[in-house]
Amino acid sequence: MTAMKTIGIVGAGAWGTALAMVARRAGCAVTLQAREAEVAASINECHENTLFLPGVALDPAIVATTKLAPAADADAVLLAVPAQHTRAICTALAPAWTPGVPVVICAKGIEQDTSALMNEVVAETLPQAPLAVLSGPTFAAEVARDLPAAVTLACADGDVAEALVTALGAPRFRIYHSPDVVGALVGGAVKNVLAIACGIVEGRALGDNARAALITRGLAEIVRLGLAKGARAETFRGLSGIGDLTLTCNAMQSRNFSLGAALGRGESLDAILADRASVAEGVFSAAAVSDLARRLAIDMPISAAMDAVLNHAADIDTTIAGLLARRPGAEMPTGG
Repeated sequence: MTAMKTIGIVGAGAWGTALAMVARRAGCAVTLQAREAEVAASINECHENTLFLPGVALDPAIVATTKLAPAADADAVLLAVPAQHTRAICTALAPAWTPGVPVVICAKGIEQDTSALMNEVVAETLPQAPLAVLSGPTFAAEVARDLPAAVTLACADGDVAEALVTALGAPRFRIYHSPDVVGALVGGAVKNVLAIACGIVEGRALGDNARAALITRGLAEIVRLGLAKGARAETFRGLSGIGDLTLTCNAMQSRNFSLGAALGRGESLDAILADRASVAEGVFSAAAVSDLARRLAIDMPISAAMDAVLNHAADIDTTIAGLLARRPGAEMPTGG
C-alpha cells in the first residue's frame, strides 16, 4: 500500500485535536473538521482549541474546517466523533468518500438504539472503506503535549495496518498492531461504563480495595462480552483492554471517572452533563452494553447496575448493596 501523507480527522473535540498533533508530528498534512465554527476559527487563527483543549499550543500547519468533504479528501480518515453520532456522520461522509481510503474509528462506545459496535455502524454506512480502530490508554491533553503513550491499532488487513502505523507512529506515540477489531471496540466501550462505576466508588469514599475489586470484576465482564462477539481473549490483556481500563478507572482526567465521582458525591446527572462541553461516552453506552448483554445472555451485573443508575433513576446506595449481596462464584480467568 502506498505511503499515507495526508490525514483527515472528523471531529475536533479534545481527542480529535490531539490526534491532529500526532499526525503532524509524524509528518502528515492534516485537515481537521470541527462541528462548531468557533472551534475551527480558534484553531486556524489562534492555533488553539480553546473550547475542547485549552492551553495546548497546536501546530500552525493544522487546517481546520467545518465541512466534511475536505477532511474526507485524504489518504486516511480518523473518525473522532462521539459514538452516538457516528452513523449520521458516516452517512453524510459517504458521498465524498473515495473507495479504498481507510477509516479509523477513534470513538469508544456502542450505539444506543441498535446496540451495534462501531465497526458494524461503519460497515453499514461506509462499506467502501477499509476499517481500523485506534484505542488504548490515552488522555488527549497528554498526547497533544507529546507525553509518551502507547495504543492499539486494530485492523484485519495487515497492509492497511502497516501503512497506518507508519503514518501515525512516533517514539512518543507507540502503535501496536492487532487484528482484533471487535476486541478493541468492546474493551474501549465497556471500560467507560466501568469508569463511571469506579468514579462512584471514589465519590462515595468506598476505598481503594473496592475500586480494585470493581476493575477486576469489570474486566471479567468485558471478556465475557468480547468472547460472545467473537473477540480474542488475549486482546483484553493488552493496551485496548486492561491498559485502557486501568487508566480510565483511576484518574480524574477521565471524563467518565470524574462524572461518576460527581454522582457519588450526590450531584444529579442532568446537572453534571449541563456543566460539561465534552461527552462522557459511558453515559450513553451503559444502556447499549446492558441491552447487548441481555441479547447475548451474558451476565454483566456491574454494567447492568450502571444502566439502572444512569438511565432508570436507581438509588446508588441500594444498587451498591445489591451488587455486594450477590453470591460470589468461582473466579474464572476467562471472566466467569
